[in-house]
Amino acid sequence: MTDGARPERVAEEFREVLAEEIPRLKDPRVGFVTVTRVEVTPDLRRAIVYYTVMGEDRDHRATQAGLRSAARHLRSTLGREVRMKFTPELEFREDIGLTGVERVSAILRDLERGRSAPVGEAAETGIASGADRATGDEGDGEEE
Repeated sequence: MTDGARPERVAEEFREVLAEEIPRLKDPRVGFVTVTRVEVTPDLRRAIVYYTVMGEDRDHRATQAGLRSAARHLRSTLGREVRMKFTPELEFREDIGLTGVERVSAILRDLERGRSAPVGEAAETGIASGADRATGDEGDGEEE
């Protein structure tokens, strides 16, 4: 068995238990949360729980505060559900990976909209087409 096999198995078990338990929390600050992954230290003393949450920035902050507040309860639930000598300390971090993907997707949509503008409209807005950029022509409409 490799050194990383046990922490990985424990992390997956924690993810499953927390994914079921977090929606049961009665704290109104905790919104729609998805546990994306859990990382457990090799000594199994600390677990970092990564999550995503829907909503505005203030919803994200409120959820983070709610999860921190519920950490003791969630840790005791893990202790009951998963047989271990020690139940690790929980640390909650928002998984910004999906937020980054959404941001890149929005930028790509905006770029696509700019490129799909009709040629005349692109010239009026100062957007150069691919052919204009290749020739160095800025599309000012004047011919030599």
